[in-house]
Amino acid sequence: MNNADIAKLIPHSDAMCLLDSVVHWNATTIRCISRNHQDKDNPMRRGDALPAICGVEYAAQAMAVHGSLVGAVDKRPRAGYLASLRDIECKLNRLDDLTGDLSVDAERLMGDEHRVIYQFILRVGDVEVLSGRAAVVLDAN
Repeated sequence: MNNADIAKLIPHSDAMCLLDSVVHWNATTIRCISRNHQDKDNPMRRGDALPAICGVEYAAQAMAVHGSLVGAVDKRPRAGYLASLRDIECKLNRLDDLTGDLSVDAERLMGDEHRVIYQFILRVGDVEVLSGRAAVVLDAN
């Protein structure tokens, strides 16, 4: 699954669709890859840097793709809203100075058609960049 396929599953498009590919998924987990964290035109950059905390958006998009792939809701959600973030550990300051693919892993811990909780971790190679849990409220119209 490539970036164009992913853009069909989530509300984000064009440069804001941050994931390049889905390399693995099953009923509870997904692994996505992104390469645009070093891109000077990344829409999440602030000045000359992409703060590592922006990895939360990469994780949120992986969660949205996973939800669509597993049919976690009866209808495609119009939008998902991050209701809370817990246990966020940001181990580095920036994403843009990391060489290599950004791996985004998310695991669905629980949920229903109205809300879902995932844990996530972002890595470049063996280097852990960001991890935490997210509760998402789904607007399933």
